[in-house]
Amino acid sequence: MKKNIRRIAPALLVLVALATLSFMAKDGITLRLRPEQGKTYTLTSKANMMMMMEMQGQTMNMSQNMETRQTFTAKETSDTKSTFETQIDAMKMTISQMGMKLEYDSEHPEKASPMLAGQTQEIEKHLKKPASITYNALGHVVDSIELEMSQLGAAIVELPEEELTVGSTWTFNKKQEVSGSEINSKMTYTVTAISKKSVDVTVSGTVESNANSSEVSGTYSGTASIHPQTGLVIQSATKSNLSMTLNEQGMSIPMTIVGNTTVEVK
Repeated sequence: MKKNIRRIAPALLVLVALATLSFMAKDGITLRLRPEQGKTYTLTSKANMMMMMEMQGQTMNMSQNMETRQTFTAKETSDTKSTFETQIDAMKMTISQMGMKLEYDSEHPEKASPMLAGQTQEIEKHLKKPASITYNALGHVVDSIELEMSQLGAAIVELPEEELTVGSTWTFNKKQEVSGSEINSKMTYTVTAISKKSVDVTVSGTVESNANSSEVSGTYSGTASIHPQTGLVIQSATKSNLSMTLNEQGMSIPMTIVGNTTVEVK
C-alpha cells in the first residue's frame, strides 16, 4: 500500500502542475486605467542618447544623458475617467561633445555649465508648474492643459478594450505636436506574461515627423510591465534608433540618434 502511495504521489503532483499551467494559459485580464484616488505617483525617466552628425564632410558625435523626475496625483477617479495633477519636479542633464562635458542639475542650478544657459532657462520655465490632464478608462486623453517636456505618456499608455491573454497584441496610433512639429507614432504591444503583480509586454513601434526644418523617422523596441489593478506602466526599458535630417540655411544635415530609456513608476 505504501509503495502504491509513493507511486501515485508524483503522478498527482504532475497532474496538479499541468492543471495549474492550463488554468494560467486560459486566464485572461482586462486592463483599465484605475489609479488609487488621492495617491501621488513618482515617475523617474532616464535616457541615454548618442547623436552622430555629418556636416561639411566631417562627422561629429555628441552624447546626452537626461534624468527627469515627475509626480502625478490622481485627483478624481471613476470607472470611466481619471483626472491627474502633474508637474516636473527635477531634471538632470549631461552633454559630452568635442572633448567638453556640460552639466545641469535643476536642484543645484548654481553649478550649471554656462554654455547651457539657453537650454536651462527654457527647462526652468516648466519645472514645478502644475498641469491637469484627464484620461478615460482606456488611457485616451480627453482633456488637458499642455505641459512641455512631460513624461506622463510613458506611464499611461492606450489600453485595448478586449480581454488579454498571453500572446495577445494591440496597436495604437498617436499624433502629438512638439515645438510646432507633428509627430506620428505607431506602437504595438504583445503580452508575454500575466501575474498578480504585472502584465508584461514587449513593445515595438515606428515614429515619423515632417516639419519645415527637419525630417524624422525611426523605430522603437523594448519591454514594459503594467500594473493589473491600476493600468499604469510600472517600469519599462526602450531602445530607439532615429534618423533625422536638419535643413538649415540651404544645407541638409543628416543625423542618427540611438538611445536607451528606462522608466520606473512608484
